Amino acid sequence: MKGTVGIIGAGFAGLISARELERLGYTVEIFEARDRIGGRTWTAQKLGHELEVGGTWVHWMQPFIWSEITRYGAEIVSSPVCDEAFWIVGDTVHSGVEADVDKKLAGVQSKIFERSRELFPLPHAPWTNREAVAKADTGTVLDCVRNGEFSEEEVALANAYWNAGYNGESRTASPLMAAHWAALSDHRLSLLDDQTLRYKLEGGMKSIYSKIRNDIRGEVHLNTRVTKVDDQGDCVEITLADGTTRQFEQVVVTLPIGALKTIDFIEGLPDHAKEAMVEGWNCTGHKVWVKIKGHRKILAYAPDGHPLALLRSEYFMEDDTTICVGFGPDHAAIDLNSVEAVQRAVDAWDANIEVVSTFSHDWVEDEFTGQTWATPRTGQFLHGHPEKLRHGNLIFAGSDWAAGWNSFVDGAIETGFRAAREINEHRPL
Repeated sequence: MKGTVGIIGAGFAGLISARELERLGYTVEIFEARDRIGGRTWTAQKLGHELEVGGTWVHWMQPFIWSEITRYGAEIVSSPVCDEAFWIVGDTVHSGVEADVDKKLAGVQSKIFERSRELFPLPHAPWTNREAVAKADTGTVLDCVRNGEFSEEEVALANAYWNAGYNGESRTASPLMAAHWAALSDHRLSLLDDQTLRYKLEGGMKSIYSKIRNDIRGEVHLNTRVTKVDDQGDCVEITLADGTTRQFEQVVVTLPIGALKTIDFIEGLPDHAKEAMVEGWNCTGHKVWVKIKGHRKILAYAPDGHPLALLRSEYFMEDDTTICVGFGPDHAAIDLNSVEAVQRAVDAWDANIEVVSTFSHDWVEDEFTGQTWATPRTGQFLHGHPEKLRHGNLIFAGSDWAAGWNSFVDGAIETGFRAAREINEHRPL
């Protein structure tokens, strides 16, 4: 065997790094604070259906998740195309179909994506033009469309779209994530929409993460919290919540930035992680599942001032109900497990929507995440896309640090592969 590696976190990054390290001849152990694997992906029976509490959407243009879909024979299904669309502009509710929204968004999004080719010629190596990228990371994502070139309606739709996309306030969001997503989507809005909100796995994410777990020989310790990590140079010592210690030659840390504060890193964190941890990412929002009466294919957008930025239909139930998914920029703005509160929020669309039940997990208040998916504030883009994952004998993996689809499952898997490679390249003689 080549050596020992401890892995903190049993999400996709931790599971993939463990599987690949074992393939390379390493002995691995995974330590997971929760009572389950999956991390910020969590397929659970809610509202009478298997729902994704966390990460959901996949695509064949996302290379790392698609390789796992192919490996394990998973199937994808499409979310419905909506024949009812509602969007709020000021005090007015507009209506149409999904294609109408796409048409109205086309011009304003093109402006937001304007520099994507120049800044990200190699989208999976976004640091290629480091100086230009750093210089461009000023202002916010909507600044370039607030100059009078676009109508109030177009700006309101873009505002709602990116409040959902950044899962936080667009007024504090770096303009570069939107441009980078465009670069990863061949600079086309239609492909970006397909990659981020159209296709999901039959049977949920657990149909893959459970199979990856089954391919790992090493132990996965659930309900086992790591409280201290000490890189001592010749080894890394980790301390568990019960006070016991373990030593490994190298350690992979896959916790999101919002949860790194739960561990005492004796030798400190890399600069990009320290800065991001102090500031926090832009992702202070929420995801909610909403069951409504009737079978309806609904798409709805609402700008600043509304707790739900986006609502769209996903599943049609046998009891003549529809399960919709929703997103908003502020997890504290609404009680998402209250039917009454969610009903008041959807009433803003004046669409005769009757809420039956709801479910949401507050990822921002979850001590083992402290955030939703990682999205950058202004000035943080390169913090979230480090060229190297290694810091001494510690490797920081997870979707927060992906080169490509940062904040997506694809990015988590990517960093799992990169972590294994960097460990193997750095193995002791």
